[in-house]
Amino acid sequence: MRVLGIDPGLGRCGWAVVERGPHGTTALGYDTVATRGEAVAPRLAHLAGRLREVVARYQPDAFAIERLFVNANVRTAMTVGQASGVALLVAAEHGLPVASYTPSQVKRAVTGTGSAPKAQIGYMVRALLKLHAVPTPADTADALAVALCHLHHATSLGAGEAAGAGGGHGAAGAEPDAGRANGAARAGGGIAAAAEADWLARAAPTSPWRGP
Repeated sequence: MRVLGIDPGLGRCGWAVVERGPHGTTALGYDTVATRGEAVAPRLAHLAGRLREVVARYQPDAFAIERLFVNANVRTAMTVGQASGVALLVAAEHGLPVASYTPSQVKRAVTGTGSAPKAQIGYMVRALLKLHAVPTPADTADALAVALCHLHHATSLGAGEAAGAGGGHGAAGAEPDAGRANGAARAGGGIAAAAEADWLARAAPTSPWRGP
């Protein structure tokens, strides 16, 4: 499965394409689209164009986006909503199935806790995808985390169906149990370096991506 993950924003919109295959999980491409200026419409058009280029280049099977979080800053909430709408439009234009996840769902899937700080998310994204460095800016790391979250939920849902569970939960609302989560961790390849495994054991002992 190949997933396009989006961390929406008008000033900075992170995107990442992650694929799970027989040999593990790989980041095929990731970046942040930055827009500037007072006029909103041209910035949205620029964002739409860049996302269309990403879809055309990587041909994802699914689209995952971080769900709009109600922010006390009305202006910020509006611009994030506008960027989310553009991203969803691009997904609809290409017939991609869409799943949305709350920030806490994304954090829990990647680190094991829904209150993980930005630094821990970046560290885990780097470790899980075996990247040379933590992706920057944070919007890029967050987009990678969204894509990983979707793969985690899709794997958990598939395992449940294969076992005859037939729970009927959609990807955006699924809360996998510990057994299926650990299975998803083993399928994803886990963390190779002993130092990283030790850090994870201390920082996120309940992470569903941890191996035995």
